Amino acid sequence: MNNEIAAPSRIGQPIGPAGHFAMRFSSTPRGARLARRLAGQRFDAWGIPYDCDAHHALTLIVVELAANAVQHGRVPGRDFHLALACDATTVRIEVTDTRTEGVPVAAMPTDLRDTGRGLLLVEHLADRWDWHPRPDGPGKTVWAEYVRSAGS
Repeated sequence: MNNEIAAPSRIGQPIGPAGHFAMRFSSTPRGARLARRLAGQRFDAWGIPYDCDAHHALTLIVVELAANAVQHGRVPGRDFHLALACDATTVRIEVTDTRTEGVPVAAMPTDLRDTGRGLLLVEHLADRWDWHPRPDGPGKTVWAEYVRSAGS
């Protein structure tokens, strides 16, 4: 038996221009908050610092997609999945839930409610977004891509 203790890995170290992150979260408001916080940490580690416009936009996209998965895509007992991918030019955010009903649509609300504008924000902030049925089971994946400018 080996009694040596491995050195802890350093989370948050820059990993260069490319990176991947994927994790399942409970379909609850707490799960959505944790997804936002961990995504923010990943963006910072990938060289998109907390105090820049790109970080704010990307974090807001994660917030809206995770909130939609919790509010509209929730199936009791099932989690949602967040996947992030980053290369030198593009960040891709994917949120997968297990509800098959409902097609994500960025439609202008017809009343003055404070809700129903999440996908409009995603449409405004992302360079591309869409959805597709989940290939390995019931549900759907909503994705958004953000093209990084030279300074972000």
